[in-house]
Order: sequence, then C-alpha cells, then structure tokens
Amino acid sequence: MNNASQAASTVMKALFGRASETAALVEQARQGDARAFEALVDRYKDKIYVYVTRMIHDPVEAEDITQDTFLRAYQSLANFRGAASFQTWLYRIASNLVIDAVRRRKRRDDGNISLDAPVDTDDGEVSRELADERRGPEDLAASSAVQEEVRNAIGDISPKLRSVLVMYDLQGMSYQEISDSMGCPLGTVKSRLFNARAQLKELLENRGVL
Repeated sequence: MNNASQAASTVMKALFGRASETAALVEQARQGDARAFEALVDRYKDKIYVYVTRMIHDPVEAEDITQDTFLRAYQSLANFRGAASFQTWLYRIASNLVIDAVRRRKRRDDGNISLDAPVDTDDGEVSRELADERRGPEDLAASSAVQEEVRNAIGDISPKLRSVLVMYDLQGMSYQEISDSMGCPLGTVKSRLFNARAQLKELLENRGVL
C-alpha cells in the first residue's frame, strides 16, 4: 500500500470510528444517560454556534438559539431514528429555529428592515472571510469597511439561500449533508447555492464593492 492509500485508509478509519462513537453516545443518551448527551453537546456545540452566528449576526441571540437547538434535540431524542447523521439532524433543528427568529425579528421591526436583518424572499447568505494581511492603517480601514459591506449584503439575502451558502462555503458540508439538513433535493441545494452567490455578487456590485 502506497503512502496515499495509507493516508486515505487512516482518514476513513478515523471518520468511521468517530461516527460509531457518536452513534453509541446517541443511543446511550436515548436510554437516559445525561453524560452521554453532554458529550454530544461538547462535540457539536461550536459548529452549531458558528453556523447560527453567521446566520443571525447577533452573538447573544445565536447563543440562545444554540442552546435551544440542543434542548429541542434532547427533548426529541426518542424521535431520532438515525436516517441522517446526528450532526445533520442538529443543523436541521438549528435552521428551523433561525428562520423562526428571523420572522420574529421582522415582526418586531414592524416592517422597518435593518441592514443587519435578513430579507425573506422565495428562496436568501454567505460571509466569506477576507484575507487578514499585515497592512497600513488606511488599508486596514478600507478592508474593515469592505467586510462590513459584505456582511450587510449577506443580510439582504433570504434565510434559505443563506443557510445553503453558510453550510457549504463556511461549514464545509457536502451537498448531500445540506440536502439532508434542509430536507430538500440535491438539485434544489445546488440551485440555491448558485442563486445566493449571484445575489451576493449583484448586491456588492450595486454597492460599489466589486
């Protein structure tokens, strides 16, 4: 076996080992083992929090939604059958909670849309981190302004498109994982990703960023 094959084998063993460990923890949690569920929370809380933060852009609200995600998961463990991975299931719960939060925010605003609040269209965010290079104060100020414009533009894309972009471009999830999380066909995932990127590009062009 060559080095490449050995490396691939090692990675596969690690992935399957981790999946088996997760499955064991889920089963233990289903049997009432609180420590097993705590281990699952420790394993996935950072990923879910980062995802929610990039969707909501409010660290405090993101923390609440993350906690609610795991509370809902714990309360619904009996309904988890393992058709999708536990991580995928968590993303689905978090996505639904994010959409609910966006709707509540819009109702609170009484129709006044903030640049930080997502706009709900038929299908709407991705935040690409810009390179952090050592530059002078003027360059850094310009870079900060561009990042702010990008964040604002992202906020004008609807939650459904935003979810796909965040999951794919920032979370590194596969099309299939996103499909399972969102409960939509692969073709829809790819279409939303394409449309979200096109919308973001158009928004940035209109704002003179691109």
